[in-house]
Amino acid sequence: MDLIRSYADGSDDALDEAEERNPPSPKSLSPESSPTRLLVAKSSAPKVDDTMLALTAAAQAQRSLTRPIDPTQRAIAFNPTYDQLWAPIYGPAHPYAKDGIAQGMRNHKLGYVEDAAIDSFIFDEQYNTFQRYGYAADPSASVGYNYVGDLDTLKQNDGISVYNISHQEQKRRRVESKKESGEEVGGEDVDPTEVENPATETWLAKNKKSPWAGKKEGLQEELTEEQKKYAEEYAKKKGEERAGTSEKGEAVADKSTFHGKEERDYQGRSWIAPPKDAKASNDHCYIPKRLVHTWSGHTKGVSAIRFFPKHGHLILSAGMDTKVKIWDVYNSGKCMRTYMGHSKAVRDITFCNDGTKFLTAGYDKNIKYWDTETGKVISTFSTGKIPYVVKLNPADDKQNILLAGMSDKKIVQWDMNTGEITQEYDQHLGAVNTITFVDDNRRFVTSSDDKSLRVWEFGIPVVIKYISEPHMHSMPSIAVHPNTNWLAAQSLDNQILIYSTRERFQLNKKKRFAGHIVAGYACQVNFSPDGRFVMSGDGEGRCWFWDWKSCKVFRTLKCHEGVCIGCEWHPLEQSKVATCGWDGLIKYWD
Repeated sequence: MDLIRSYADGSDDALDEAEERNPPSPKSLSPESSPTRLLVAKSSAPKVDDTMLALTAAAQAQRSLTRPIDPTQRAIAFNPTYDQLWAPIYGPAHPYAKDGIAQGMRNHKLGYVEDAAIDSFIFDEQYNTFQRYGYAADPSASVGYNYVGDLDTLKQNDGISVYNISHQEQKRRRVESKKESGEEVGGEDVDPTEVENPATETWLAKNKKSPWAGKKEGLQEELTEEQKKYAEEYAKKKGEERAGTSEKGEAVADKSTFHGKEERDYQGRSWIAPPKDAKASNDHCYIPKRLVHTWSGHTKGVSAIRFFPKHGHLILSAGMDTKVKIWDVYNSGKCMRTYMGHSKAVRDITFCNDGTKFLTAGYDKNIKYWDTETGKVISTFSTGKIPYVVKLNPADDKQNILLAGMSDKKIVQWDMNTGEITQEYDQHLGAVNTITFVDDNRRFVTSSDDKSLRVWEFGIPVVIKYISEPHMHSMPSIAVHPNTNWLAAQSLDNQILIYSTRERFQLNKKKRFAGHIVAGYACQVNFSPDGRFVMSGDGEGRCWFWDWKSCKVFRTLKCHEGVCIGCEWHPLEQSKVATCGWDGLIKYWD
């Protein structure tokens, strides 16, 4: 009771102090209003503004409900929500965040998976050590090295593993293995040259089956018959190995057969001399309609044909039966001569400017320079790689310069007078398919399997123009327009593209010839002598003719069974065309 009374007295005193501090207004003391009662809370704690404290506690509670789970903690004292499991971690990039989309510490759909695997090398080391010695490191030990297995052997081997064998131990094991195999063991390392030299004791020690085995005690003066025979066979075998690694092409005996009546007529003129009445009838070209003649003599497909320069009274053909034949066009229409000098299919042929000589390139890695009249091989060139295209410099004063596009990405230039390589153009990334001279023979354009065109200054092995676009395909055939301002490139996406031969070598987007199917085949593209028509063979045996100005298909001819690989317009008779195909036939159309 005393406590209650003291509390009441204390409250009255506090009330009096409050009234003195805040005297009542006259309105509140009016008799109409009820008396004001003030109850002051009594507390011994200091007065604190707890608004910010409440807000901070609420924010921490909210953050704890939304913050992601720490992947490094071993236990979670509460049930995390879905949002917590999928909440991203803000801060430094995690190694599992590869693409910036999954920026969290999660590396699995359900959260975090700890990498607890050991390295494959360490696993193999411990596994093989246990199989060999009977002890290995304890994988469950988190601190230090604890071992399981044969601890006595562990102490005896000083804890080495199978990968920590000392050098002396390795050498001892090699010596034991050599003794078990019956080989003589030397204290020093063996010289490789002594192993290959039959005159040394090292060679004899390794070749127990040789006739010299066990006969080194005394000096042998004469070889026995068995030893002579063995030495001859060894030398022959080594010679064959060196011949197999030779960089030159396959050697084949060159021969030629003349099929005409006589090589010279009553006036002494050669059979390759053009007829005097061979002249252009007019300057206007016409599309052929009918088959005039068929030449059949190749036992396999024909890969290329070339008319005799300027006159076209003869036509040269390269066959996959390793033979090159030349045919009469004006008179008898028969085969005049067969050139046999390649052991594999002939890939490309080209005449010199006057037609008295020509080049052939074969898959036997040889390039041969032939005399057209006599059929003799003047010279042979080879780098040990397959030549895909051969070309002579068209300039009359540079007819001794030979360029060949090889399968090893190089364009090799020979001087045929000396037989030496004078230049190599090595920039392509694939086999070189075509070589085309432009700009008055000062430059040439090459195409390759790397789907690019490169322009070179003749004699300078530096690319002056590189043309390569993502949409480009390989271009296995290129022809120059008669006005020398344009190049027609056969593209393997079934179209013919036109490039200018000016400084910039730009693609003419307005001219595009399509309709034929050449994907996968190196079908030849060509122009009519007056430049009005573009023609090409295709993979279905047809020959296509387009109008140069309108780019529309003018006519198609069904020429061959199989691929029509080559087509040539006669240089003088403006309405006649020759085609060749993989059916082994050459056809003449008018």
